[in-house]
Amino acid sequence: MTAPAILPTHGLGDRLTALFWRHPNLLLVLLISPPLIWLGLVYLGSLAALLLQSFYSIDEFSGLVVPEFTLKTYAELLRPSNFDIILRTLLMSAAVTLASAILAFPIAYFAARYAKGRWKAVFYLGIMLPLWSSYLVKVYAWKLILAKEGILTWAAEATGTSFLLNGALAIPGIGGNSLSTSFIGTFLVFVYVWLPYMILPMQASLERVPTSMLEASADLGATRAQTFRTVILPLAMPGIIAGSIFTFSLTMGDYIIPQIVGTSANFIGMAVYQFQGTAGNLPLAAAFAVVPIVIMLIYLSLAKRAGAFDAL
Repeated sequence: MTAPAILPTHGLGDRLTALFWRHPNLLLVLLISPPLIWLGLVYLGSLAALLLQSFYSIDEFSGLVVPEFTLKTYAELLRPSNFDIILRTLLMSAAVTLASAILAFPIAYFAARYAKGRWKAVFYLGIMLPLWSSYLVKVYAWKLILAKEGILTWAAEATGTSFLLNGALAIPGIGGNSLSTSFIGTFLVFVYVWLPYMILPMQASLERVPTSMLEASADLGATRAQTFRTVILPLAMPGIIAGSIFTFSLTMGDYIIPQIVGTSANFIGMAVYQFQGTAGNLPLAAAFAVVPIVIMLIYLSLAKRAGAFDAL
């Protein structure tokens, strides 16, 4: 007579495995609950608190926040000094986005059409490598490069092109004593830091342009300029818009680069930092922070209609 089989005892892991196998939705709920809780409490909760603070005001005599609903704080954004900050930030963001698109397009087009094998790996390495270094190190390095005694000034003097540099610094509104203390320097650092965020989605979009369409355009007698204007550019526009989402929003919210490189003029990020810190005006800081949120919500809705998210 054979002995009965001895079955191994089921541990906690086996019972949990069986439970999740019988109820797969339970496993799904357990997996997505932590990020959803984080998103709801930390991210959306902080945005709700920010929006609520923007409808408060600050007592001019005591300096304390008055927790009463009012639009007085938003009206303060229309003051000339505050409105100039918003306008200055928007102009800088638009200029950085436009320059990044112009510089990124030939790089992305070469990578999408001509870089193969090892060269494509070199391309990705060259684009991603600056992102691996410290943000502050890059900004301070550019401050030294753009300084009056920096390498750019030395190169201009060595090549006899100092008159071009001095002419640019003499332009009213954007010039200064040196590149490191002018809006031109701030613009150059912004473009350098955010350029990879424009190149990558643009390159992904250009890779989706069928070669057959370019060949058909050439067969129909179109010149290279016509092919670029009527075929390549419209098909690459989702990638350009996707890249502009990054460059525009990152420039609007940055407060470190304008503090280190450039003039003492404020941008939105610097205003938020100063008003919630040294000034202690939380309602006005919250109102300033709402401005880029509203602008980006409008921009994202327009980008979605243009199909930009297909290239992300």
